[in-house]
Amino acid sequence: MQRLALFDLDNTLVNLDEGFQVWAGEFAEEHDLDHEAVDWLIALDRAGYPHREVFFTKVRDRFTLPEPVDELWNRYRQRMPYLVHCRPEVMDGLSRLRASGWKVAIVTNGTADNQLGKIQRTGLVEAVDAYVLSGLEGIRKPDIGLFEVVARRCGMPLEGGGWMVGDNLVADIGGGQAAGLRTIWIDRGTWAGHDHSADHVVTDVLQAMEILHSER
Repeated sequence: MQRLALFDLDNTLVNLDEGFQVWAGEFAEEHDLDHEAVDWLIALDRAGYPHREVFFTKVRDRFTLPEPVDELWNRYRQRMPYLVHCRPEVMDGLSRLRASGWKVAIVTNGTADNQLGKIQRTGLVEAVDAYVLSGLEGIRKPDIGLFEVVARRCGMPLEGGGWMVGDNLVADIGGGQAAGLRTIWIDRGTWAGHDHSADHVVTDVLQAMEILHSER
């Protein structure tokens, strides 16, 4: 099996949940909302409304905001790249993988401005061999087409296999397996009761990197 390691971005290489909590606090302060509003925003996000147009429609209705949904969504996209961080030890882990012969890439769903902003501002753009964004390619995980694009950018045929690491059982684990990749699921406690067939289960991307280092 070729040494190809693909990583999801949000809540895999960067902690989106942490950044979102900061944003929720800022949003509440900006709109003169109370702490209960912050809790409501976080609960709505965790309830499974990652598609932000739907999310901000609900937010606008809940708080009777004057701004159009598109404006709220655009401002969120502009702000979020400044609120997520990649831990130094994660950056070191990516560097170690590449130094030991792995091709490393990011495969992420999301709008181009938001996701590319995160990759650039965290320094991940220089820490990987390639990346693909669904917002640029017009293909979303779990469609194997997105995996094919990034493998090609790494100079490797997808048919040669490799690994996919991520926190979403459908997009990352299901998509990776459909693409012929072995998978490592980062269990963040948000998929309770869901069956899975990931090759390994961890709670942190650093553990996933150690598994990859043990592969020969």
